[in-house]
Order: sequence, then C-alpha cells, then structure tokens
Amino acid sequence: MSRKYKFHNKEGLYFVSFATTYWIDVFVREQYFSAIANSLTYCCTHKGMCIFAYCIMPSHIHLIFNHGDSNPSKILKEFKTFSSKEIQKLIEENPQESRKEWMLWMMERAGKMNSNIKYRQFWQQNNKPIELWSNNVITEKLNYIHNNPVEAGFVEEAHHWKYSSAKNYAGETGMIPVILI
Repeated sequence: MSRKYKFHNKEGLYFVSFATTYWIDVFVREQYFSAIANSLTYCCTHKGMCIFAYCIMPSHIHLIFNHGDSNPSKILKEFKTFSSKEIQKLIEENPQESRKEWMLWMMERAGKMNSNIKYRQFWQQNNKPIELWSNNVITEKLNYIHNNPVEAGFVEEAHHWKYSSAKNYAGETGMIPVILI
C-alpha cells in the first residue's frame, strides 16, 4: 500500500499527525517546543495556513488545519522542511543536550535508509491526511487531539498542556493562535 497519502479536496479541513523518525522524544525542551510553535505561527502569519487545533507531543504533532491558498500539501512540506533544519540546528548547538549524539545519529541512520534524504531525516514522511467532512468527525478529531496529553498521563485536564490548542478552547491564551471551530 502506498504511503503517499493525498489531500484530495484542496479547500478541505484536514486532520494530520506526523512524528519524528523512530518516534524520538525530541520535544522535551522548551526551546524545541518554541521552535515548532514559532514555525507554525509563521506559517499562519505569512504562508496562509489556518490552524484550528494543534497538540505538540514529545515525539509527534497533531493538527487540524487548512490552507488559504488551497495547497495544504505544499504548506505542510514547507513547514516540515524548515522545522526539521531548525530543530536539528538547535540540537547541534545545545550544550545541555545530553542525547545530542544519539539523536543526530538516529536521524542520520534514518536518512541513509531513505533515498529522498540527503543527510539526516527528522520527520517521518507519512502524514495520512484525513479530511474532516462532518461536524461529528471534526468533534472526534478535536477531542482526540486535546485528550492526547491526558491519555499519555502528562496532565489531568487537557487545557493544562501548554503545547495544545485546548488552552485556546478553554478561553485561555495558547502558544499558537487558532481559529476556534
């Protein structure tokens, strides 16, 4: 089965999840979380991305989004390319990163096994976009995203996770501006 999932309805609202290679827990330091949040905010401000929900977990990200220019595949690729380089640079330059050599080695190892990668692979390549075509499906994915840190045992209530739009939906200010559904 092909892993090249497509965004069939370019104007659609989509749920996507993507993970780091080997599900490495990269997002455990504030500077890495902030870099991802800043990249997503940049995509919203300058690239036409509209984010309706998000959750940044230690090894993966969930989004509900669409793209105002009707090319969700392109904006997601640009985000992943930029953030990959940015996070790898932060890891390389972080003197406190105790897992630096191991993480970079794992990314290099993944890159060698992928003919599309020149050096290191940060993100897994599959996204499997799911078009959200009904209010029930939207609600299901929104709850899934927001309850992810609760299910993982990081917090007891969804809006307590700093790196989630659950804060926005609870009337608080989240790290990334979202459009409430």
